[in-house]
Amino acid sequence: MSSGPGAASAPAPDPHDSPPTSDAPAARPARKSSMFSSLRVRNYRLFFMGQVVSNIGTWMQRIAQDWLVLSLTGSSAAVGITTALQFLPMLLFGLYGGVLVDRLRKRPALLVTQSAMALTAIALAVLTLTGHVQVWHVYVAAFAVGLATVVDNPARQSFVSELVGPGQLQNAVSLNSANFQSARLVGPAVAGILITGVGTGYAFLFNGLSFIAPLTGLLLMRARELHVVERAPRGKGQLREGVRYVTGRPELIWPIVLVGFVGTFAFNFPVYLSAFADDVFHAGAGAYSMFNTLMAVGSVAGALLAARRGTARLRLLILAAMAFGALEILAATTPTLWMFALLMVPLGLFGMTVNVTTNTSIQMSTDPAMRGRVMALYMMVFLGGSPVGAPIVGWITDTYGARVGLAAGGAVAALAAAVIGLILARVGNLRLSVGWHRGHPRVRFVPREQEALAPAA
Repeated sequence: MSSGPGAASAPAPDPHDSPPTSDAPAARPARKSSMFSSLRVRNYRLFFMGQVVSNIGTWMQRIAQDWLVLSLTGSSAAVGITTALQFLPMLLFGLYGGVLVDRLRKRPALLVTQSAMALTAIALAVLTLTGHVQVWHVYVAAFAVGLATVVDNPARQSFVSELVGPGQLQNAVSLNSANFQSARLVGPAVAGILITGVGTGYAFLFNGLSFIAPLTGLLLMRARELHVVERAPRGKGQLREGVRYVTGRPELIWPIVLVGFVGTFAFNFPVYLSAFADDVFHAGAGAYSMFNTLMAVGSVAGALLAARRGTARLRLLILAAMAFGALEILAATTPTLWMFALLMVPLGLFGMTVNVTTNTSIQMSTDPAMRGRVMALYMMVFLGGSPVGAPIVGWITDTYGARVGLAAGGAVAALAAAVIGLILARVGNLRLSVGWHRGHPRVRFVPREQEALAPAA
């Protein structure tokens, strides 16, 4: 595992399939027995348990927020605007947030950002429960949460390496994703019950109170057990330095470009799923919650499978993104609610594979001193694309229907994956190899140098 700009930085043949040989043999035998190995670390265990509670609240608020806006306006485009406002700060200020994260101590920064998001949720709960909520209140709350995530997201992502160290990074990142998606199994279901039973306000209130758990976990951590990374000194040009660092490394820039396309056009599920539940199948909030829950089942499976893998391969990222786009196109054509709902499981699995594979491959290929800026750029592209994509797909969905909107998003994802896969193959001087291995067909990219040296061998 390389954490610096050394071996992993050059566009060598198939760099995603070539981790340092000293790490690989040790990792393989322990894969099956080390799925939850990061939880043996006390600080990470506190972090993980706090996030379990907070993530449930986050998913409850997501469902309640989308449904409240749809109820107030009757417009999928308005849901898209809400999503856009929540992620607009990441698009505008994400890189500056990364610079701050590289300068600051992660734990105090997280205490501030988590507290800010808790207060925002409680304020929205009060407005809703008192009957004074208007759609612009939701817009302001979404934008405020977005401002907090500018620092919170890269801080949480890079803080994981300080909790567990480089040896457990792959496992911890995968478990974080499983944690977030497991909460998706509970949050939408509880939110659906609350929305239909007592209204959206109590979902916002639960989310605000849920932040007590991660804040307590952060306060209970032992500072002496953290794998502290040297903070970047304050100086000029650090933003440009981070951008140059990423653009000079194909194994960083092209996965980020890919998730930019996927996040902008294919991951706008608040728009797609609310429209399918309300306009296509006329099934209400219960169906919307069910869609999210089933997608979470697939996402948890994808995250746990990633925790078992010892490496994050870029070829897996490309194939998963193509499959994800193809499944969205297929889902858009399904005639019945139950067929659409069943497709949410593989959609969640391949979507999470794209997310985790990109996240881990980027972190494991980045110098720790640059990790805040690199992860901020990654999150800015992945999440910040929503302000661009959400209003567009919302308009397409309102104008041409939910089926056209979902199919268009899937087509963009699949096409982007195919093109970037070819670019990575060309940069890495690879060729497509089709053959048989142990009685099974195998399609892979192999270095052209191997083909040229074969006669001499």
